[in-house]
Amino acid sequence: MIGKTIDKISLGDAAEFSKTVSETDVYLYAGIIGDFNPAHLNEAYAQKTFFKTRIAHGMLTAGFISTILGTQLPGPGTIYMKQSLSFLAPVRFGDTITARAEVVEIIAEKNRIRLKTTCTNQDGTVVLDGEAVVSPPKAPKS
Repeated sequence: MIGKTIDKISLGDAAEFSKTVSETDVYLYAGIIGDFNPAHLNEAYAQKTFFKTRIAHGMLTAGFISTILGTQLPGPGTIYMKQSLSFLAPVRFGDTITARAEVVEIIAEKNRIRLKTTCTNQDGTVVLDGEAVVSPPKAPKS
């Protein structure tokens, strides 16, 4: 199974993925990447920070964009080439994050698409904003 090839993608095409971020998600992510910053894992420490509680890793949230690109738009076979990110608000344990990717440019001659990428929480607050460039899968040769 392959995702959408460039000839099947149009400007404005979009996809979303939602997930509620749990304490377990944050601890597993920390263990996988080795980022044990107490702002993510230690409630007593985090209560003294600007956010007053533990927050999820920004890159955990950014990973939800990768989920869209690799499974939906364009989908399986996509090569992730570039991502810019601005972290605009914290993601707290229990927040439901909706990642969204929307096609804003098609560069057919290079088999590339540029997408606006955002993550919002359950209150509609944009927690992450950015842009991705990917290479969609190519059609299998017959």
